[in-house]
Amino acid sequence: MDVRDSGGVTSAVPTPRSDAARADAEPETRARRGGRRSIAVALLLGAVGAALALLASRRAWAHGTASVAGGDLPLTATGSDVTGVPAALAIVGLAALVAVFAVRKAGRMLVSLLLALSGAGTVAAALLAADDSGALDEKAAEASGDTAARIGDLSHTGWPYAAAAAGALILIAGLLALTYGKSWPAMSGRYERDGAPRPRKAAPTVDPDRPEDLWKALDRGEDPTREA
Repeated sequence: MDVRDSGGVTSAVPTPRSDAARADAEPETRARRGGRRSIAVALLLGAVGAALALLASRRAWAHGTASVAGGDLPLTATGSDVTGVPAALAIVGLAALVAVFAVRKAGRMLVSLLLALSGAGTVAAALLAADDSGALDEKAAEASGDTAARIGDLSHTGWPYAAAAAGALILIAGLLALTYGKSWPAMSGRYERDGAPRPRKAAPTVDPDRPEDLWKALDRGEDPTREA
C-alpha cells in the first residue's frame, strides 16, 4: 500500500496486485469453481438416476397373452416382476451418494467406487432383462394352470432402456466422485458428541436474606434451608 501526500492531505492508495500474484490465484479459483460444479452435477445426476431407476422398475416392461379356457388373457410384467436388481442398486447408489459427504479420504474413495458400481450394475441388469420373457411365462403358467404354458404375442416396452439410462447417470455421478471427491467438503463434526460426560452446572447460590432467591430455589425443587 502506498501513502501519498497531496496538498497536505494524506491518502492511502492500495498497491495493485502483480501479474504473478493474479496468475497464482487463478488456478485456485478455477479449482474451487470446478469442485462446486462437480458436486452439483454429481448430486443432480445421482438423484435423477436413482429416481428414474425406481420409476422404471414400477412400469411395464413386457406384454403378452396367455391361453386360458379357449381365450386369450392379456398379461403384463413390470420391471420389478422381471428383475429387482435395478431398483435395489438405485437405492444403494442413492445411499452412497449421501454417504460420500459423510466420510473422508480412503472412505470417500470406497463409497464413490460403490456409487459407480451401483450405476454400472443397474445398466447391466436392465439391458440383460430387456428381452426377458421368464416373468410372463410364469404368469401364463399360473393363469392357465399348466406349468408348461408359455406367453404368446410377446412385446417389450422401452422402460428397460430407461432403467439402463438411469444407471448410466448414477455411474457418471460415481465417476465424478472418484475424480473430484477429494476436494469436496465433508459434513461438519462440530455437533458430534464425543461421549464424554458433560459437567453439571453448579446450582446458584441462595441468599436467605433475599426472598426472591428463596422462591426461585423452591421453583427449581431445591431446599433453600439446606446448607451447601
